[in-house]
Amino acid sequence: MSESTTSSPSADQTVPDPLLSDSGVDQRSMPHHSLLSRLYTGTGGFEVVGRRRFFYILTGSIVLISLLSILIRGFTLGIDFEGGSRIQFPVGDAGVNTSQVERVYSDALGMEPVSVQTVGSGSGETVLIRSESLDMSQVATLQDALFNQFQPTTSDGTVSRNAISVAEVSETWGGQITEKALIALVVFLLIVSVYIAVRFERDMAIAAIAALFFDITVTAGVYSLVGFEVTPATVIGLLTILGFSLYDSVVVFDKVEENTRGVLHLHRRTYAEQANLGVNQTLMRSINTTVIGVLPVISLMVVAVWMLGVGTLKDLALVQLVGIMVGSYSSIFFATPLLVTLKERWGPVAAHTRKVLAKRAAQAEEGLVRAEATAAAGVSSSPNGGVPRRRTAATAPSPGSRPTGKQNKKRR
Repeated sequence: MSESTTSSPSADQTVPDPLLSDSGVDQRSMPHHSLLSRLYTGTGGFEVVGRRRFFYILTGSIVLISLLSILIRGFTLGIDFEGGSRIQFPVGDAGVNTSQVERVYSDALGMEPVSVQTVGSGSGETVLIRSESLDMSQVATLQDALFNQFQPTTSDGTVSRNAISVAEVSETWGGQITEKALIALVVFLLIVSVYIAVRFERDMAIAAIAALFFDITVTAGVYSLVGFEVTPATVIGLLTILGFSLYDSVVVFDKVEENTRGVLHLHRRTYAEQANLGVNQTLMRSINTTVIGVLPVISLMVVAVWMLGVGTLKDLALVQLVGIMVGSYSSIFFATPLLVTLKERWGPVAAHTRKVLAKRAAQAEEGLVRAEATAAAGVSSSPNGGVPRRRTAATAPSPGSRPTGKQNKKRR
């Protein structure tokens, strides 16, 4: 009577428990979903951190274009910064076209106004003219020309030349506004730095501040390149979008911190791979936040500027529209890759990354040698071939994949 014997693998052939490890899981065999579904679940598999060299080049190119535009073209400063004259008069029942006002201004003074726009709506609608500083004779000439052409009325309905008001804004006033705007910006950046350093850590604070400077530079560059007028509303809008960019960076960093907590005690994934997973998991949230932020700004531009004619809100809406899109880009494609670069430059994260990559290389070489030996012996590597199934090469996990098998780990 023969006895059936069961061979057990030796110590050096121990097969990892598939319930406790994802080393043998082929991510390509996992279920595939649509792009929108993968975005929503955070498994989009977008390699952001791994392609950080490309995004650094792209970011640097954008900054370079912005700086060149600022240095060469400069800014179109509003009257509040440069000083000048502000002429305003009611539209009245007859209606006034801005092109007509520009033509009357040019014919009367022989030069073009800085800007002409309508402000308000209904009975309170007025025409606002911004121009260079005018002397008394120029003001009198312009008032006569505007009165003869449009016959404006005062609040009691009387046609009068006094309905055309003229105000002067000095350069000193513009300098004071500029100084206060810069002080507000510096104070904001200092408070943000302290908050992020306390909430997270030094490297995250450096990356977040760098992203904020990127947002400031690019937004200013867009204003210089396109020729948007810089007004006090622009400065207010700039501070607003910096707060939005900070919020988006904090959301991403919070997920990165959660994913990388304890990563130095593991040897399957690097800090960069866990950070990239955090980017994928928050990508849909960033997209939703951007869309939700852009829609009210577009509504502000359409309703307030186009329908109601509140032209003073245009500057605020423009800087917010540009800044929200720039801030979303920086929090995803610049701040997180920069954080990983700072982490991998020195310290325990750099040592851990080298250890994980060295282990993968050793496992890959071992698997290659084992596969060559098996092929030379003519033995199949399938489960029925007598050779324990093992992973033949260690590769990095896909960008959007989560560690598998842990959810099935039994507690003892």
